[in-house]
Amino acid sequence: MKLLDSEILFEDQHLLIIDKPPGLLTLPSEGVTDSALERGKAYIKEKYQKPGNVFLHQVHRLDRSASGILVMAKTSKALSRLNEQIREGLWEKTYLARTERLPKQPQGELIHFLKKGDYRTEVVPEGTPLAKEARLTYKVREDGLLEIVLDTGRYHQIRAQLAAIGCPIRGDQKYGATTKGPSVGIDLHHWKLKFVHPVRKEIMYINTKPRLS
Repeated sequence: MKLLDSEILFEDQHLLIIDKPPGLLTLPSEGVTDSALERGKAYIKEKYQKPGNVFLHQVHRLDRSASGILVMAKTSKALSRLNEQIREGLWEKTYLARTERLPKQPQGELIHFLKKGDYRTEVVPEGTPLAKEARLTYKVREDGLLEIVLDTGRYHQIRAQLAAIGCPIRGDQKYGATTKGPSVGIDLHHWKLKFVHPVRKEIMYINTKPRLS
């Protein structure tokens, strides 16, 4: 499979930002070579006729079952600077989700402590060894979707936190959903991203059309 032109949201000499489809890994894993990163490398190699290896590195990850904005760096300088932004909490990431049930409150903040396991995250009591605090805010939109802003970036954070309040994402059977979501993946989409360009220092606003059922 190739990276489609319609999936490219932004590209310059420093960055490649795509709209990752659901069901596609961010990175190759466990014998599965097809991934967003490998498609990105193949795209650059073909478009610019680059010989040898292509430098391209994911700046963050997006769950295989989720869709939406994925940022990749074309240079080590861009990668280093964007990683520093993330560590400093400067990225503003907004997701959309369709859940089996809506939260009791139309908007609010969720705070849990999460412990990462094998391909799954558990909500655990505060003070549990290796547990990390997870925070997000949400609001219910008029169309019934949840608009979610991440304050922390934990593994499967949105999926685990919504399931913990009885609102699993549609199609997310790993976290207790019983209804079907999209034909591939789950109804979770990285919709908007605000960050600072690592070289030009301009504020970047990236958004994409949701791929929700």
